[in-house]
Amino acid sequence: MPISINPNLRLPISHRLKSDTLLLFVSAVWGSGFVAQRVASETMSNFIFNGIRFLIGALLLLLLVRFRVKIGHRHLGWTFLAGGLLFAASSLQQIGIKTTTAANAGFITGLYVVIIPVLLAVFGRQRIHWTVWVAALIATAGTGLLSTGGRIEPSHGDWIILSGAFMWAFHVIVVGKMARNMDPLQFTIAQFGVCALLNLFFSLVLDLGSPPPAGQAWLAVLYSAVFPVGIGFTLQVIGQRHSPTTDAAIIFSMEAVFGALFGYWLLNESLLVPQMIGCFLILGAIFLAQAQPVLQKEPTS
Repeated sequence: MPISINPNLRLPISHRLKSDTLLLFVSAVWGSGFVAQRVASETMSNFIFNGIRFLIGALLLLLLVRFRVKIGHRHLGWTFLAGGLLFAASSLQQIGIKTTTAANAGFITGLYVVIIPVLLAVFGRQRIHWTVWVAALIATAGTGLLSTGGRIEPSHGDWIILSGAFMWAFHVIVVGKMARNMDPLQFTIAQFGVCALLNLFFSLVLDLGSPPPAGQAWLAVLYSAVFPVGIGFTLQVIGQRHSPTTDAAIIFSMEAVFGALFGYWLLNESLLVPQMIGCFLILGAIFLAQAQPVLQKEPTS
């Protein structure tokens, strides 16, 4: 699917910086969600967890728009695509993590920082500035140190996680395109609805007979529905309206940093020297990405 990009359009620096700051906040919100996911995963399947939290997120946003959903026919396919990619990415990540380490999963998922500029250069014919390539590679190295401490143990599940990383990359690109073409709340509600229905369908097919989740898991679902889903994904769409897609990719690598910090703070997880070096590399990558002299914006049609 071609991605239409006009290299002659310029994005005002003030808009870009405000949007990038918003996306950094989104990364923090998503990072806090790792704690909730870990708590829920002990007694709740991935399909049920994602199905319920995205359904609650959609309902919360429906309250904000007074249950008035208006999606044009020309945008309907894109919203289904975004919801499908969201479902596929999260599901592949969960399936793959069963046969690999959490560290490998975090690192390989973070490869979408590099995958996104490659996809934009190949399919979108977008000219990517050299600072973006360098920043993406630095962010990847930082994610590797943060997730694995420099020790990678390949396994079968790594290939599944890698396919999920491509799904995350396509999702960020689709959101970047549609954020400039649709009302953010309408688009977010639609993709949440698609993702929730797909998850609930597969939970009915695959999770019948599973033991009921623990009470603590439901608190994790509620937190995840309100913050990482309801607030995080909505602000992602708003932030990507005025932020280059390559900026978003690099900034979202901070999700791993915030996840490690929240894990250290709330779950007493260790944070070793190589991991701290990884955090600083990711921060450096974000600052380097801001040094692009030419700022490009995708068209609104």
